[in-house]
Amino acid sequence: MSTEVQRYSINGETMGTRYTALFYAEAGIDTSEIAQALAHVVGRVDQQMSIWKPDSDLCRLNAGPEQEWLSVPKELTTVLSAALRVSQQSAGAFDIAVGDLVDAWGFGPGEQSITEQTLGAAPPRAQLSASAALVIDPQRNQVRKRGPLNLDLNGIAKGFGVDELARCLEDFAITCYLVGIDGEMRARGVKPDAQPWVVAIEKPLRGVREVMGVMELGDAAIATSGDYRHWVDVSGQSYAHSMNPATGAPLCNPLAAVTVVAASCMLADAWATALMVLGEIEGPRLAQKRGMDALFVLHDGEQFKEISIVGGHLQAQIETRPI
Repeated sequence: MSTEVQRYSINGETMGTRYTALFYAEAGIDTSEIAQALAHVVGRVDQQMSIWKPDSDLCRLNAGPEQEWLSVPKELTTVLSAALRVSQQSAGAFDIAVGDLVDAWGFGPGEQSITEQTLGAAPPRAQLSASAALVIDPQRNQVRKRGPLNLDLNGIAKGFGVDELARCLEDFAITCYLVGIDGEMRARGVKPDAQPWVVAIEKPLRGVREVMGVMELGDAAIATSGDYRHWVDVSGQSYAHSMNPATGAPLCNPLAAVTVVAASCMLADAWATALMVLGEIEGPRLAQKRGMDALFVLHDGEQFKEISIVGGHLQAQIETRPI
């Protein structure tokens, strides 16, 4: 058997963006089966967890009756359970029961849009959080809603999709890869020349894409939450797409972006959102308490300020970069 390895690249569309898979494997292999499997796993996640597909399992759960056990796919059970854990560990900063708020602020699949006239009519915080309203039986892959609930998994589903890409490659005995959906990435192994995988950290600028820095990634995942991809401007005020469960409104704090490195992309994705919601003081404080790796980028006048936490330790140097 040949020991020569080759670099392969497979990509496609999913979740309104694109997925990529870069990997090294034996030279000359037929990648058609791998490509088909990758497309299948991300398509399955999208079909289960999209709020944009009326027939998705998530939309059927949202529309389902209350106080009854409803069967859901195993993958959806996994993501819902992880979401509730992060919610509990972040004191509710991460809450998937924000679907009504997302729709009301014009970021959901409906035709609602925020204007100066409707700004004051934005709905208040939902009475029940997902932790309070959702009961999960992971053994039977069933869930029960205690009350009205409109779940939105945009802060965690994409990360889970990246983990599924990784699992898929490993099913083919591929152990050197970098997979991603948009900016959420997961890596394993090193390249044949012993160099690590390198991923770009995007500068949180609206309307343009520039690299702010790079990070070496080995056997870990990375995800970023920010205010620069999806937003609306109303009467001179900018509103980002991430919701603050405590206020029932889009985030309003100095953070431009939070990047988290974790063992799984699902957790990196959820924690990036949670820390973004917590803000520039409580976010870094919780990241230190939990021993996390996180990078906070703050708006600071005409510059960006960075707060870096590695292994739960605040780094001595806080850099300031020009916008």
